[in-house]
Amino acid sequence: MALVLRNLKKQTRNTSIIYSDFLNSFNIDSVKKDIIQLENEDSVKQSIKNLLLTNRGDRFFNPTLGSDIKYSLFENYTSATEQILSDLVKTCIKNFEPRANVIDVKVLGSPDNNSINLSLIFSVINKSEPITLELTLNRVR
Repeated sequence: MALVLRNLKKQTRNTSIIYSDFLNSFNIDSVKKDIIQLENEDSVKQSIKNLLLTNRGDRFFNPTLGSDIKYSLFENYTSATEQILSDLVKTCIKNFEPRANVIDVKVLGSPDNNSINLSLIFSVINKSEPITLELTLNRVR
């Protein structure tokens, strides 16, 4: 998770770059011969996805980082599970992603398929338009 608080001079699509990060896959741009970068909203979306898919204790020097939402895949699915997941997502983003303001979290479980669909609606600070992140958690046996 890279946090850039200064306004860079580079202009892209008539907007200035506020946040910048690189792809998790470290893909190389064939034209620039450099690592492909994500900017602004895409950078925040990737960071939120990484946070939500990280369990607490996975990072050695920051054991509280993460959301533990993967553990809910092995629980009996009830309406309380939806509320617990929603609270876990909101708490994780509030604690570890200062660039995002959560607007709404929708949880739709599919116990027959052993999966949970998360729909997160948030806004990036200094921007008013909402952004939607869809995430599907599948149980692996």
